[in-house]
Amino acid sequence: MSFATSLTNHFLIAMPGLKDPNFSRTVTYVCEHTEHGAMGIVINRPMDIRLGEVLEQLDIEPAVAGVADTQVYLGGPVQTDRGFVIHSGPVEYDSTLAVTQDIRVTTSRDVLEAIANGEGPAHTLIALGYAGWGSGQLEEELSANAWLSGPADADIIFSRSPGERWLAAAQLLGIDLNLLSGDAGHA
Repeated sequence: MSFATSLTNHFLIAMPGLKDPNFSRTVTYVCEHTEHGAMGIVINRPMDIRLGEVLEQLDIEPAVAGVADTQVYLGGPVQTDRGFVIHSGPVEYDSTLAVTQDIRVTTSRDVLEAIANGEGPAHTLIALGYAGWGSGQLEEELSANAWLSGPADADIIFSRSPGERWLAAAQLLGIDLNLLSGDAGHA
C-alpha cells in the first residue's frame, strides 16, 4: 500500500505548548501510520514498574541477572494493560510488526520469555500501553502545531536516557526546544 505522507518510523516530538498530560514533553515512536490512523509508543515516560513485576504477573521466571530491573515505560494512554516491546534485529516473534529492517514491535509473550532467558533482542524498550489516532486525527494535530515530526533514530530509542530523548529527538531536526515558547502568539 502507498501512503504518501506516512510517518511510520518517525518521532512525534511534543511541542512545548502541548498541555495534554498524556503527551506533554514526550517523544512518540510511530510504529504504523496509514490513511486509517496511526499507532505509536511513547519512549520517554518511565514508570515505577520494572520488568520483573511484569514477568511475575505472567509467571515467567527471569533466568538472567539484572533482567528483572529493566525499566518499563508508559507507552501511551490506550490499553495500558497491554505490553509492547520495541526491539532491534531481524528476529520475529509470534506477533511482530516489522517497522523497518532493523526495528520491530512485538506484543506476544514469547519475546518476554526470550528476554527473561537472556536470548532476546540486543536492544529493547518495553512499554505498557500505546498512543493511537483515528483517520486524519494525527494530521489535524500536526497542522495545529502540537507536534514536530522527523525520522526516528535507534540510538535515541535504545541508548539515550529517558530524560534526554525529548531534546535529542528535536535536535535531529536542528531545533532546540528550550528556545521555543509554549505560548501561542496572536497578531
